[in-house]
Amino acid sequence: MDNISEEFALVAKKGAPVPPPSRGPPTTSYHQKGLFINASTLRGYSCVRTATRDLWDQLFDEGYRADVTISTDNGGSIYAHASVLGMASQVMKGMLKQAKGRGRRRSISIHGVPHNAVRVFIRLLYSSCYEKEEMEDYVLHLLVLSHVFVVPALKQICIQQLEHGFLTSENVVDIFQLALLCDAPRLSLICHRMILKNFQEISITEGWKVMKKSHPSLERELLESLDDEENMQRERIRKSNERKIYFQLYEAMEALVHICRDGCQTIGPHDKDFRDDQAPCNYSACKGLEMIVRHFASCKLRVPGGCIHCKRMWQLLELHSRLCVDSEACRVPLCRNFKERTKKQSKKDEIRWRILVKNILKTKSIGGSPFFSSAFSMSS
Repeated sequence: MDNISEEFALVAKKGAPVPPPSRGPPTTSYHQKGLFINASTLRGYSCVRTATRDLWDQLFDEGYRADVTISTDNGGSIYAHASVLGMASQVMKGMLKQAKGRGRRRSISIHGVPHNAVRVFIRLLYSSCYEKEEMEDYVLHLLVLSHVFVVPALKQICIQQLEHGFLTSENVVDIFQLALLCDAPRLSLICHRMILKNFQEISITEGWKVMKKSHPSLERELLESLDDEENMQRERIRKSNERKIYFQLYEAMEALVHICRDGCQTIGPHDKDFRDDQAPCNYSACKGLEMIVRHFASCKLRVPGGCIHCKRMWQLLELHSRLCVDSEACRVPLCRNFKERTKKQSKKDEIRWRILVKNILKTKSIGGSPFFSSAFSMSS
C-alpha cells in the first residue's frame, strides 16, 4: 500500500493540478462487450463502434502528427496529440498549457506508475477501449490515474473491476486505503464490510500490518467499527430472542382459550363431550399448556409462590385477562377476577404488564397475523 500511496503522491506532484471533488458517476453509459471485425472476436472491451475504435487506435499507435511527448518512468516516452488529451481530461489541458517544448511539440511527465500502465491509460483516452489482461494487471494504477486526471468513465470501470472478483483477503486493506484516497465511496464501503466480516483472517495479513504502522488512526477506526458491528449483532440476537418469547406467549394465550372454550383432545370444559375421532389440534402450544393445566388442577401448593409451575400458570391467567376483550363471556377461569385485580395494582406493576402486552401484540402483528384470532371472540 505504501507503494500505491507513493505513486499517488508522485503523479499529483509532477505538475498535475489537484483534481476537483467527485461529482458522482458519469452520465455516459458504458457497456462492456467483445469487439468484432468480420465476425471474429477481438481482444479487449469498448463502448464505441469497431471502425471508430480502429481509427483512434491507429492514430495512437502510429503517433501521426503527434505534438506531445509524455515522459514515463525508466526513460519511457509515449507520443500523443494535445487536442485529444485536452478534450479527454481538463487536468491534462491545464498541464499542456503550462508545458514547455521545442517548436510545436510539448512535453509532460507522468511518473510514479509503470510505463505500460500510462500507455493503457492514454490509449483509453483515444479509443475508450482496453484489453482484459491489461486491466487486470494495472487496474490499481489506472484507478489512480483516472482520479488524478479526472477521467470519470475510466474511474468507474476500474471501480467495477475491483468490486467484482478482484478483492481478496490479502489485498482488501490496500484497496480500502486506495479507495479512500481516490474518493471511491462505494468501493471503500465494500472493502470496509469485507474487512469486518473476515476480520480474523484479514488482521494477520501483510497489508493489515503495514497499515497498522503507516496509518494507526485508520486501524483504530476499523477496530471501533468492528466493536460497533459486534454490539449491533448482539442487539439483533437479543431482539430476535425477545420476539420468539413474545410469539410463544401469544400462542399460549390462544391455546389457553382453545382448551377452556372448545376443549382439546382429552382436556376441556366440564360440559365438553370428547369423541374418539377428533381432528388433530391446530394449536402448537396446546401440548405443553395441557401439562401445566393438569398440574395446576391437581397441585396441593397451588397458591402463588408455592410452586414454580403453578406460578407460571397464574401469570398466564393474568396475561390472558389483559388480552381478553370480553371477560363477562370468557370461559377461561378467573379472567374477570384478574380484571378486577388490575385496578388495585401499583402503577409500576401496571406499566410492566402494559409493556409486555404491547410487545406481544406488536410481535404478532409483525408476523402477519391479526392481533386477536377467533379464540378471543365471544363464546357462542
